[in-house]
Amino acid sequence: MLTTNPYDDDKLREECGVFGVSATDGAAALVALGLHALQHRGQEAAGITTFDGAHFHTHRAMGHVAGNFDRDDVIRSLPGTVACGHVRYSTTGETALRNVQPLYAELSTGGFAIAHNGNISNAMRLRRELVRRGSIFQSTSDTETIIHLVATSNYRTLLDRFIDALKQIEGAYSLIVMTPEGMIACRDPLGIRPLVMGKLGDAVIFASETVALDVVGATFVRAIEPGELVIVQGSEIRSIRPFAPMAARPCIFEWVYFSRPDSIVDDHSIYSVRKAIGAQLAIESPVDADLVIPVPDSGTPAAIGYAQQSGIPFELGIIRSHYVGRTFISPGDKVRHLGVKLKHNANRALIKGKRVILVDDSIVRGTTSLKIVEMMREAGAAQVHMRIASPPTRHSCFYGVDTPEREKLLAAKLDLGGMTGFIHADSLNFISIDGLYKALGEAKRADVRPKYCDACFTGDYPTTLTDHDEGSEVDQFAMLAERVI
Repeated sequence: MLTTNPYDDDKLREECGVFGVSATDGAAALVALGLHALQHRGQEAAGITTFDGAHFHTHRAMGHVAGNFDRDDVIRSLPGTVACGHVRYSTTGETALRNVQPLYAELSTGGFAIAHNGNISNAMRLRRELVRRGSIFQSTSDTETIIHLVATSNYRTLLDRFIDALKQIEGAYSLIVMTPEGMIACRDPLGIRPLVMGKLGDAVIFASETVALDVVGATFVRAIEPGELVIVQGSEIRSIRPFAPMAARPCIFEWVYFSRPDSIVDDHSIYSVRKAIGAQLAIESPVDADLVIPVPDSGTPAAIGYAQQSGIPFELGIIRSHYVGRTFISPGDKVRHLGVKLKHNANRALIKGKRVILVDDSIVRGTTSLKIVEMMREAGAAQVHMRIASPPTRHSCFYGVDTPEREKLLAAKLDLGGMTGFIHADSLNFISIDGLYKALGEAKRADVRPKYCDACFTGDYPTTLTDHDEGSEVDQFAMLAERVI
């Protein structure tokens, strides 16, 4: 079987998206709208949990938000003025409804629902310890580890138990938690994963990206700071910072690919940053050509920046159909090739006889780039040059991004010449790590800790990687484990 989504299959999968709202009527419908805006962050499954003052209600489903949460009967089954939701990709581990978030449990303090964006890099060690102490896990998600840590904490109040749990985990997390007492939103001390706060009338809203606030008509207030917990109880909002201050290291790939172009991150327009990345790429890697063509859709802003800086015309040389879902085609080379073209097709009349520059956001395994270069050549392109709006991806991510094992990353196996030959391009170049920082208005210096987490490019991981270092990915727990998201 073959999905007609060949160009998305070789992308770094975004980790997940979370959305929460407190103190408003029809909270579930508002969360559903917010999740629609965050659909790009997770297209495998979605869930919403609400609290009506007495009971928690949950609906979780495989697939997109549309089709699952645009039904009146589903929204009516989720009463309450407080709600949180989650859109999800899985990384390792099974795809199953039991792993769809928000996860919910009944603790001694009452109901506890949690939605998590990120990855706990010591979840396997913690899980083994918890199981030895008697914990019984219901999912293969690392997020459930947090629930068990809260449940087994010796602290008295729920907030103190939650903080105690957070102090035991490593890695990246942006969390929205619902309890009978209120809602808690927090980020890990390095702020690797994003989380913002907004207001809609008296309602407080938390979301992975500002675009979700825009869609529901909310006003952006500020980003949740690294290591900060924001607690909402009725009309009261308070902030605590239980961790020692640390220099933040947000994920640099949010600017390159993950966030929607119409989002704002740290006062930077994602769209504008991606254009600046493309312009810097044109400065670093010029080439004589006739057309600049984006690889749709994620390469478009960088391609615009490259074209504007280079003076080479920008054209839509690859046309994408937005009306093809996950249609499956029977095996067979001829039919398989036709199935691929359902999703993307070369603009043949534009390309024939032209020297083209293809601009994409990244190269992972290289299979996507190979297919696109071949498509250009079949359409009659005289030359095909590839320019990538990120440095070579040489290292796996352990912070909630679905990255292949390092030995499957093209840039970890081959040098630039080898990669160029693999994708059959006339030339290939990536933006430098220094150029990427420059496009973000920063300078990367060897003697100063970088401002961003750029480990997928440099191998400079900002936290310890306990499970990876201990080889837990091959033990019996990791065979089941899911780095959530």
